[in-house]
Amino acid sequence: MFEDKTLVCKECGQEFVFTAGEQEFYAEKGFENEPQRCKECRDNRKRNLRGPREMHDAVCASCGAPCQVPFQPREDRPVYCSDCFAKMKEEQ
Repeated sequence: MFEDKTLVCKECGQEFVFTAGEQEFYAEKGFENEPQRCKECRDNRKRNLRGPREMHDAVCASCGAPCQVPFQPREDRPVYCSDCFAKMKEEQ
């Protein structure tokens, strides 16, 4: 039913493919308009609208290393550096 379409990004002017799978997803969600920007321009637009992420200094509760996290640390909850957090997720 759906076939890949080549569209032109209104931001950068480059061609991009609106895949059959993406079209099916759009149809399932009830979206009526095709995307007007390529993925890179959509991502850049989201990043620019959101602004830079505020980072907060913390100390990892596991290894004691200083780290930065995208949320305000609280005294009643442990904070982990990205390495320790990844190790904990692997162990689950």
